[in-house]
Amino acid sequence: MVLFKRKPVQFLAVPDIADEDHTEVWHIPQTGEVFETYEDYLNRMDFYKQTNGAAEVEQAFPEPLKGPILRRVQFSVISRIDTLVDKIYDEFKKDYYPGEAVTVHVTGGARLQGVVRDKSHFGRKVLPDGRLTEPFSRYFVSLDSQPDQEAVVDDTHIFRDRKVFTKAMLRSFIKKTVTREAWNGAPWTVKHDVADEYHIDSRVPPHLRHENKVLERKQMQAQKRLSQPDLLHHNPGLYSPTGPVRLPELKPAPKSHKSKAHQAQHAIPPLGGVPKGKHNNFGGHEPGGFMHLPLPGNQFQFPISFRNNQPPPPPVFSHPEPPPPPPPPKYPIEDLQLGLRDLVRPQLKYLCSDPPENVGPEPMSPLGAKILMKSVGPLLETWDTLNVYCEIFKLDSFTFDDFVEAMQVASEEVPVQLFDEIHCSVLKILVTAEADGGKVQIQLPELEDEEDDEDDEEEGEPTPEPEPQPTGRTTRRSLAKLEAERLAAEAAAAEKEMEEAEHAPKHRAEDVLNGYDWIEHLAKRDFKEGGWQLIMVGLLHQLSKNDRLKASCDELLEQLVPKDVEPSQETVRQRYAALDVNYRVQALQIICMLTAETKAIRGYMEDCSEQMTAYRKEKIDWQRKRKQAIEDLKALNDQRKILLPDNLPPSPTLEPVKVNGDVKMSDVDELPNHTSDEIPDSNDDGQAARKLRRGVDRIAERKRKAEQALEKKEKKAEAAAKQSKQSKQFTKVLKDIQKKEDEIAECEREIAVIDNDLREADCPRTRVLGKDRFWNRYYWFERNGMPYAGLPSSSTADAGYANGCIWVQGPDEMEREGYIDMIPEYQNEYKAKFDMTVPERKKLEEGATSVYNARQWGYLADPKSVDDLLGWLDPRGFNEFKLRKELVNYRDKIVKNMENRKEYLTPAAAKEETPEKKDEVVVNGGKNKRMSTRGHGRTATTAATTPEPPSYRCLNWQNTTALEEIGHLHTDEPPPARSRKQSKKKEAAAESEPVATRGKRAKQGPK
Repeated sequence: MVLFKRKPVQFLAVPDIADEDHTEVWHIPQTGEVFETYEDYLNRMDFYKQTNGAAEVEQAFPEPLKGPILRRVQFSVISRIDTLVDKIYDEFKKDYYPGEAVTVHVTGGARLQGVVRDKSHFGRKVLPDGRLTEPFSRYFVSLDSQPDQEAVVDDTHIFRDRKVFTKAMLRSFIKKTVTREAWNGAPWTVKHDVADEYHIDSRVPPHLRHENKVLERKQMQAQKRLSQPDLLHHNPGLYSPTGPVRLPELKPAPKSHKSKAHQAQHAIPPLGGVPKGKHNNFGGHEPGGFMHLPLPGNQFQFPISFRNNQPPPPPVFSHPEPPPPPPPPKYPIEDLQLGLRDLVRPQLKYLCSDPPENVGPEPMSPLGAKILMKSVGPLLETWDTLNVYCEIFKLDSFTFDDFVEAMQVASEEVPVQLFDEIHCSVLKILVTAEADGGKVQIQLPELEDEEDDEDDEEEGEPTPEPEPQPTGRTTRRSLAKLEAERLAAEAAAAEKEMEEAEHAPKHRAEDVLNGYDWIEHLAKRDFKEGGWQLIMVGLLHQLSKNDRLKASCDELLEQLVPKDVEPSQETVRQRYAALDVNYRVQALQIICMLTAETKAIRGYMEDCSEQMTAYRKEKIDWQRKRKQAIEDLKALNDQRKILLPDNLPPSPTLEPVKVNGDVKMSDVDELPNHTSDEIPDSNDDGQAARKLRRGVDRIAERKRKAEQALEKKEKKAEAAAKQSKQSKQFTKVLKDIQKKEDEIAECEREIAVIDNDLREADCPRTRVLGKDRFWNRYYWFERNGMPYAGLPSSSTADAGYANGCIWVQGPDEMEREGYIDMIPEYQNEYKAKFDMTVPERKKLEEGATSVYNARQWGYLADPKSVDDLLGWLDPRGFNEFKLRKELVNYRDKIVKNMENRKEYLTPAAAKEETPEKKDEVVVNGGKNKRMSTRGHGRTATTAATTPEPPSYRCLNWQNTTALEEIGHLHTDEPPPARSRKQSKKKEAAAESEPVATRGKRAKQGPK
């Protein structure tokens, strides 16, 4: 598809032109467009021939500047392209080159257009006082208006058009013409084709090559290590005559209290050595003196020890420095390159009777007693298809356990509505109803016409020719030749009969379909009394003409219409009712795969895709609102911090305590009134007299304190009023903060709802959670395309889950050969590193339960196994890092569905109380119990005579969606159309009824 400005180019419709009119038209053969006027034709051709933006920039860029700029950019080591563009622009914005169109400012003030013919550059000149003049250039410009004259101008009187040379154009030109390697310090190099065009040398200088840069960096690091200060006894290389030598530090001589004459007496050492006790490591010199070191590379200079008549110092052998440890790995890395851990993956369970390994009964599911491993994958695929597109099939969603149970227990004795409704709803998608024309919605292989075959056989039979009579006499040789020919013809005929017998059909599908048009009956929705089973036979028989499906369809037809059974609609119904569950899964998978070609499924996927686009736009709007609200909240919080010191609650004031005065009692006001006026009797007269004398004083003191308290209250009221005036702004800020927090919370809730709607509308393919280190794939089928617990309006919505398991699929063939069962050379290399091969590690870390190819499946159904799996996964590996991230995101949903599944599969008898316990009545505090025995005898007699039929969970499922939308089940015939019209009330109710969409349902259903 051709795009223009990110939108597809739509071809114009062909105008209606009568064939009789001899009108002249213009035609574009590449697109098939026809135009009645030449002007429209030219406009359309101009539209097709217009160049893109990059080509326009390249054409507009001055050609004379390309070569000099590329030579300047070549081998530049400026890493950032923005810095490079700025530098190049500053250098060339006032520099002009021959052939460039410019404007010159001549004497008299006129501005003339011209082309630079030649250029002369003059460097700096040294003046007598030592100053340097600025360099300048002179340009010879051929004037366009005066071809016979030229203008000679300098830098200040010449300029180019501003739109011709800009930073944006320069950046685009440089990005298109130069490249740079991905290492630090790499130079910019012009592309080879461009360098050849402008004759630019492409040989990288030696000092800019990568290997030389690395070597130079290593040398600098070595010099830095050698230049570090170190003690002499830690640096054995000090005495090396050829290596780098570091001089010792010069220290001042130690002061001495002896006289100068005494010091001078001992200053001259005796001949032949140093004074006793003065020998040191500096070759006979005192610390602080100068040391004459040998020059490196001087073969005529002796070591210091020989010049001082001393034996040479013992050679010191330097140990080579150990190589630096390898840098720590930067995680994540390849999963199988990580070290082993003492952890084993949780034990898998198998939904089949033939697991990949001999395991005990614990990992085996009771539902899989009759299921083979090859049928587990089609079971999951079929269930997922039916639940994701249940709106198209008009089916209630159902749990995976109910589906498996229905596929096994459906029979003549136990009719299961779920089993019949699934087949009928899928078949109805393949062919439209008779009222809609009965059109086939899929591509079917053509059946051979029997009459045409018979005619071809009659025409193809050759007329018998008379045997040629031998001419001459018959000899033994001629008779033997005739006998050999006859035997060869008989052998060829026998071989042909054997081939025909091998290729002959082993079923009687053609007999049962003789005179029966399955497409016509499917359009009529003739599903009763074995109708849909016979339609299945007709569909499989026609699909068997496809080479890809021939083997599987013939295998199913041999089971439904065997050779030894008289074919009829009733026998087909009986054979389908007794069909093995693996064949049922195979047949259902075939017809479910056909639905992917229908317009209904494809249209639904397109609608979901458009809906997802609308959801994403809505999500972007909410994210933008949340971002703005967060910024506003940050500003409000900053404002609150500024106002907070002035609006802190006042601290309680502490009154100074009087040491020698009265102390106020906090409970004075709470005392009763008589305590102040009445004085209790007392035997002590002196104490009573003292209290009477001070009674008036206490009353006065109380009045004074009351006045003080009233004054304090008035001051507090004034302060509170003043504070309330000051904190109005602060209160407003707090309210605004609360509003912004509520707004952010609302945005996050809406974003979460939209994310869930996006997840449910993502129906084209099943999303995998991830892969582990052994390339096993992990699926949680509620991950996308459906609500977490199925449709909330389903008849089994109380189950609270859809699949409820994490399914593990083995690696595909290429991954197994490339990563697990590698060639011996790679296995030996891996074993040398980890002491075991990859298959041995797989056996060790996966335990007793494993899957080895993509056709093998296991599952985890215990909530504890999810946490164990998270602990087993190593986030340092590429695969398991992604897988663990997905598991952590959905961990709560997965565990909840597993718990709901466990509760749903628990038998009802184990959850409910027994009838005897229900009838028990507690009397007298629980000491006596009265038991109801009414009806026990009749129940026992009934149970003894007629055993109860087994109860299955799948029988509780009912297709309420079909009953609500089409008014009947898929297996039932559609009711006849009513002749009378609907009432106005019903029509209005039908029009006002909202249409349920996946997104709306997601908001109502359990999250």
